Amino acid sequence: MKRSIHFLEYLYCHLLIVFLIGRVGFILNNRCVEPLSLADAAGACWRGFVGHDLMVAAWLLVVPWLVGLLALRRPGLRLRAWLSPYYIVMGLAVAAIIVADAVMYEYWQFKLGMVVLSYAASPEGATNSVSLSYILIRAGLFLLLALWTIIPCFLLTPKTLPNGHTERLWMRNISIIWIFLLVSGLCFMHQGDVYTRKPHPTQLADHAAVNPVYAFVRSVRLSDDYAGRYELLPEAERSDLFRGLYPEPADDIQDTLLLTSRPDILVVFIESFGSRFVRELGGLPDVAPGWSRLIPQGIFWENYFSNSFRTDRGTVSAFCGWLSYADIGLMRQTEMHGALPSLARSLGREGYETGYIYGGAMTNMGKRQFLEDVEFQNLYDDKALQTLSQFLSSKETSIDPSPASGSGGESEGGAWGMPDSIVLQKACQLIKGWDEGHHFLVAQTLSSHEPWDVPYHRLDDEKLNAFAYTDYSISCMIDTLRQLPQWDSLLVIMIPDHGFLYRQSYKDPGFFRAPMLWTGGAIREPRRMQVLMNQSDIAATLLSQMGIRHEEYRWSRNVLSRTYTYPFVYCNWPAGILFADSTGTSIYDIDGDAVMMEQPADGGLRIMRAKALLQSSYDQLPEMLENAACGDGQRRTRK
Repeated sequence: MKRSIHFLEYLYCHLLIVFLIGRVGFILNNRCVEPLSLADAAGACWRGFVGHDLMVAAWLLVVPWLVGLLALRRPGLRLRAWLSPYYIVMGLAVAAIIVADAVMYEYWQFKLGMVVLSYAASPEGATNSVSLSYILIRAGLFLLLALWTIIPCFLLTPKTLPNGHTERLWMRNISIIWIFLLVSGLCFMHQGDVYTRKPHPTQLADHAAVNPVYAFVRSVRLSDDYAGRYELLPEAERSDLFRGLYPEPADDIQDTLLLTSRPDILVVFIESFGSRFVRELGGLPDVAPGWSRLIPQGIFWENYFSNSFRTDRGTVSAFCGWLSYADIGLMRQTEMHGALPSLARSLGREGYETGYIYGGAMTNMGKRQFLEDVEFQNLYDDKALQTLSQFLSSKETSIDPSPASGSGGESEGGAWGMPDSIVLQKACQLIKGWDEGHHFLVAQTLSSHEPWDVPYHRLDDEKLNAFAYTDYSISCMIDTLRQLPQWDSLLVIMIPDHGFLYRQSYKDPGFFRAPMLWTGGAIREPRRMQVLMNQSDIAATLLSQMGIRHEEYRWSRNVLSRTYTYPFVYCNWPAGILFADSTGTSIYDIDGDAVMMEQPADGGLRIMRAKALLQSSYDQLPEMLENAACGDGQRRTRK
């Protein structure tokens, strides 16, 4: 009898144990990211227990509590039968969130949120990145945790409840406690409340303390009302801080980098190639000797920063001159494509033939639809690259994938598609065929990505070896292009889509800092550029060099203009933002409302500007949707 009356307390303790198991698993699974001492791990468990777990467990037991109240008033109600469907759904959801949070953190280093659903919609991203055994093991852990969550809930719930004065009194007292927990949780609980008060000395410990169910639910957006999503500052303060960050476009150019205003353009869009792998930017010394050889021969931008953390975000920033968003990937937001400016569209109006080469499937993250919407004319994907005889017939454009690879297995596609040497060889073949007119081509690499299977064997570390292979392939491509007559009028822009967290975290500015090199016969002379700039600034800067107006690129700045008087960079990922200017660098955790890094201290001004920029970018999304609808209508009318 007593056990039946106190079943909610037993369930409560059971869920707390489930959360503890999940937290320990999170710490153990991610010890490769940041090993924690026993004291730090214990501290994370305690802070998570008192800060989140007590309240989240109460939330999850609202349904059993309400059904229990009903059962006391309706004798004979089959309590276990009523609650079994809820336990199954709740158990599966809790287990999925806990396991996914622990597994994905190794790659993303932020808590699981709704942003994962945009990537889950393209499951090939996960299946291409890891092995089948990896997926099966994690699926097995999910099933074990789900069973461990569901079965005790079922067994601890009585079939029926007794009815009487004592039982009603007990339920009244329990109700008072439950209401207190729910109200306090809804009103006062915040992710940052479980963080250490020091500025992120152990990021993993802080993130381990955050209950994954709470973090996921907190990220859920019940509407698409983007304006006001990040209300971090009062409107007057936001407006004052934002003023002047993005000056009006100007046609003046302080510095002319090109010999011709209408070069042919090749953009080599390099997977994950951040500053970590380039010696000239303080990176590892032996990964990218090709970059080291090419840098003195071109225009090297030493203070260039990618906008975001993933390819879909970087693609929009690089080729549309647009900011990235913390929890929105514009590549998949097809309703917004009509409002995006586009280098392909701008150059197409100037008579350029435009194309995009990618050695994988263009279905991932809606890439093909996006590229078509922003008016790339010719798209080449893995299917177009299957027939190698179309572009391997000429020795002049041949790229040896690797003198160290031994077997020439480069003709076989990797997990993501054709290896970089094949993709870049196709680019050479296309460029060789350019004769009349002007051309704009993007060649996107993919080999420097999990699972690191490349036809190249120089470095023992498989990750570094994959980056070395990409570097080698690019270097060989440039050597091949130099031999073509098209080289004299060619501008080659080498940029990464984003960085890669190789033994670093988001509080390291080196993740967003990236190499950018302009080379080719069209450049005036080799140089080193010191100006701070973002990936999104490429569009306005390039178009200005070509004498093409760029008023529609509201988030892209011509960094060589006289109006660019306050150089700064702004980068983000789903949990935080980076802001750097001539005074230093600040990194801010949005979810935890905590300063991750501030060097040197500036009284918080950089972080305030970053907040103003984040808030402003979201506030302008409704206008973007309206403009997109108008733009789509105009295009349909023209067609």
